[in-house]
Amino acid sequence: MSNLRLRVISAIVLAIVTLGLTWIGGLPFRLLCAVMSAVIFHEWSRMSRQAGASGLGFLPEALIIVFLCALVAGVQAAWLLPLVVVGVAATAVAASVRKAGQWEASGLAYAAVSGLSLALLRDGDRSGLVAILFLFAVVWATDISAYFVGRAVGGPKLAPSISPGKTRSGALGGAVGAVVAGLVLAAVVGVGNLPLLGLVALVLSIVSQAGDLFESWVKRRHGRKDSGTLIPGHGGVMDRVDGLVAAAFALYVIGWISATADHPAHGLFPV
Repeated sequence: MSNLRLRVISAIVLAIVTLGLTWIGGLPFRLLCAVMSAVIFHEWSRMSRQAGASGLGFLPEALIIVFLCALVAGVQAAWLLPLVVVGVAATAVAASVRKAGQWEASGLAYAAVSGLSLALLRDGDRSGLVAILFLFAVVWATDISAYFVGRAVGGPKLAPSISPGKTRSGALGGAVGAVVAGLVLAAVVGVGNLPLLGLVALVLSIVSQAGDLFESWVKRRHGRKDSGTLIPGHGGVMDRVDGLVAAAFALYVIGWISATADHPAHGLFPV
């Protein structure tokens, strides 16, 4: 089986499972977010720790477990956000004292913020469902459009030292595809303020592509091609969700500004 076919099959299976749990929402979706965060933390730690060892003992693992339990339990943002800050700060201080570097703290922050953003965006109502579907439409359209436009047009590389395969034409095509997909999704579900959502889709596409480049930089920094081998044709979970989690955090912040930390979808997607 060709690598492209394997990638397509894996992507379809993942999309079906993810969309199903997104539709259900509630505890099943929070469990999905928790599993994703746990795997991201594992892959990050596996890449960044030398010889699989940590100078911090089991502190990072204990802190991520506490966070995951709180996330699954549906703890409010007023408690969940400070929990992340305290956990990351404690890890950073411990790493500084033991001169172990700050990759552990960075990994904890990356994993926790990824799950937190998605879980709080989904919330438990239709606005949350629309917010996640809008996010998926924008990020997936960015990936697909960037891939095919980049292959068809080519041209100057976007960031050759980080990700040699990405082109500027692909980045532009991805942004255009994201705006179109976001607006179509918004129009289909009956959300108003389309000009604002078009701008949000553009921002999310840019952030998504930046998140992709960031993960590529982390892998290059540690001499890895893939973050893992869990997903056939794609590598690890980080390889599959790098752009998604970056865009999810951006959308969560935008929603928080326009509404509340616990119900960020209400401001942009009042349905």
